[in-house]
Amino acid sequence: MSDVKRVLFVCVENSNRSQMAEAFARMLGGSSIEAYSAGSRPSGVVNPKAIAAMREVGYDLSTHQSKSLDELPSSDFDFVATMGCGDSCPMVRAKWRADWQIPDPKHLPSDQFRLVRDLIRDKVHNALVELGLPAHGTASG
Repeated sequence: MSDVKRVLFVCVENSNRSQMAEAFARMLGGSSIEAYSAGSRPSGVVNPKAIAAMREVGYDLSTHQSKSLDELPSSDFDFVATMGCGDSCPMVRAKWRADWQIPDPKHLPSDQFRLVRDLIRDKVHNALVELGLPAHGTASG
């Protein structure tokens, strides 16, 4: 399907922000998107807080694993978003790139973690619209 957009979300550990962004892209983009996430120094696990926060909006992150860029199927992306990790986030070629400057929520209490989750949801939604994709699905928080 040639009109499927390939998107990638990158942070340092691939355990919080980029995992949630990938999940929202899948939820909101449906079959019009191929979503991936990766970390420059992956932790190997997804944070239980991220799993719980995404469960609240109907997405199961418990089967996801933290992964590196080397584990991705290809490096040809329509959109790449980094999460504000500066030099720790490597450059990945894409037609469109953005650095979202989202703080790492891993040590935040649950209520503040949810605020970061909701910020990520809004940014993913806006990116899908910019890519010309009607964001659909459910991702209410």
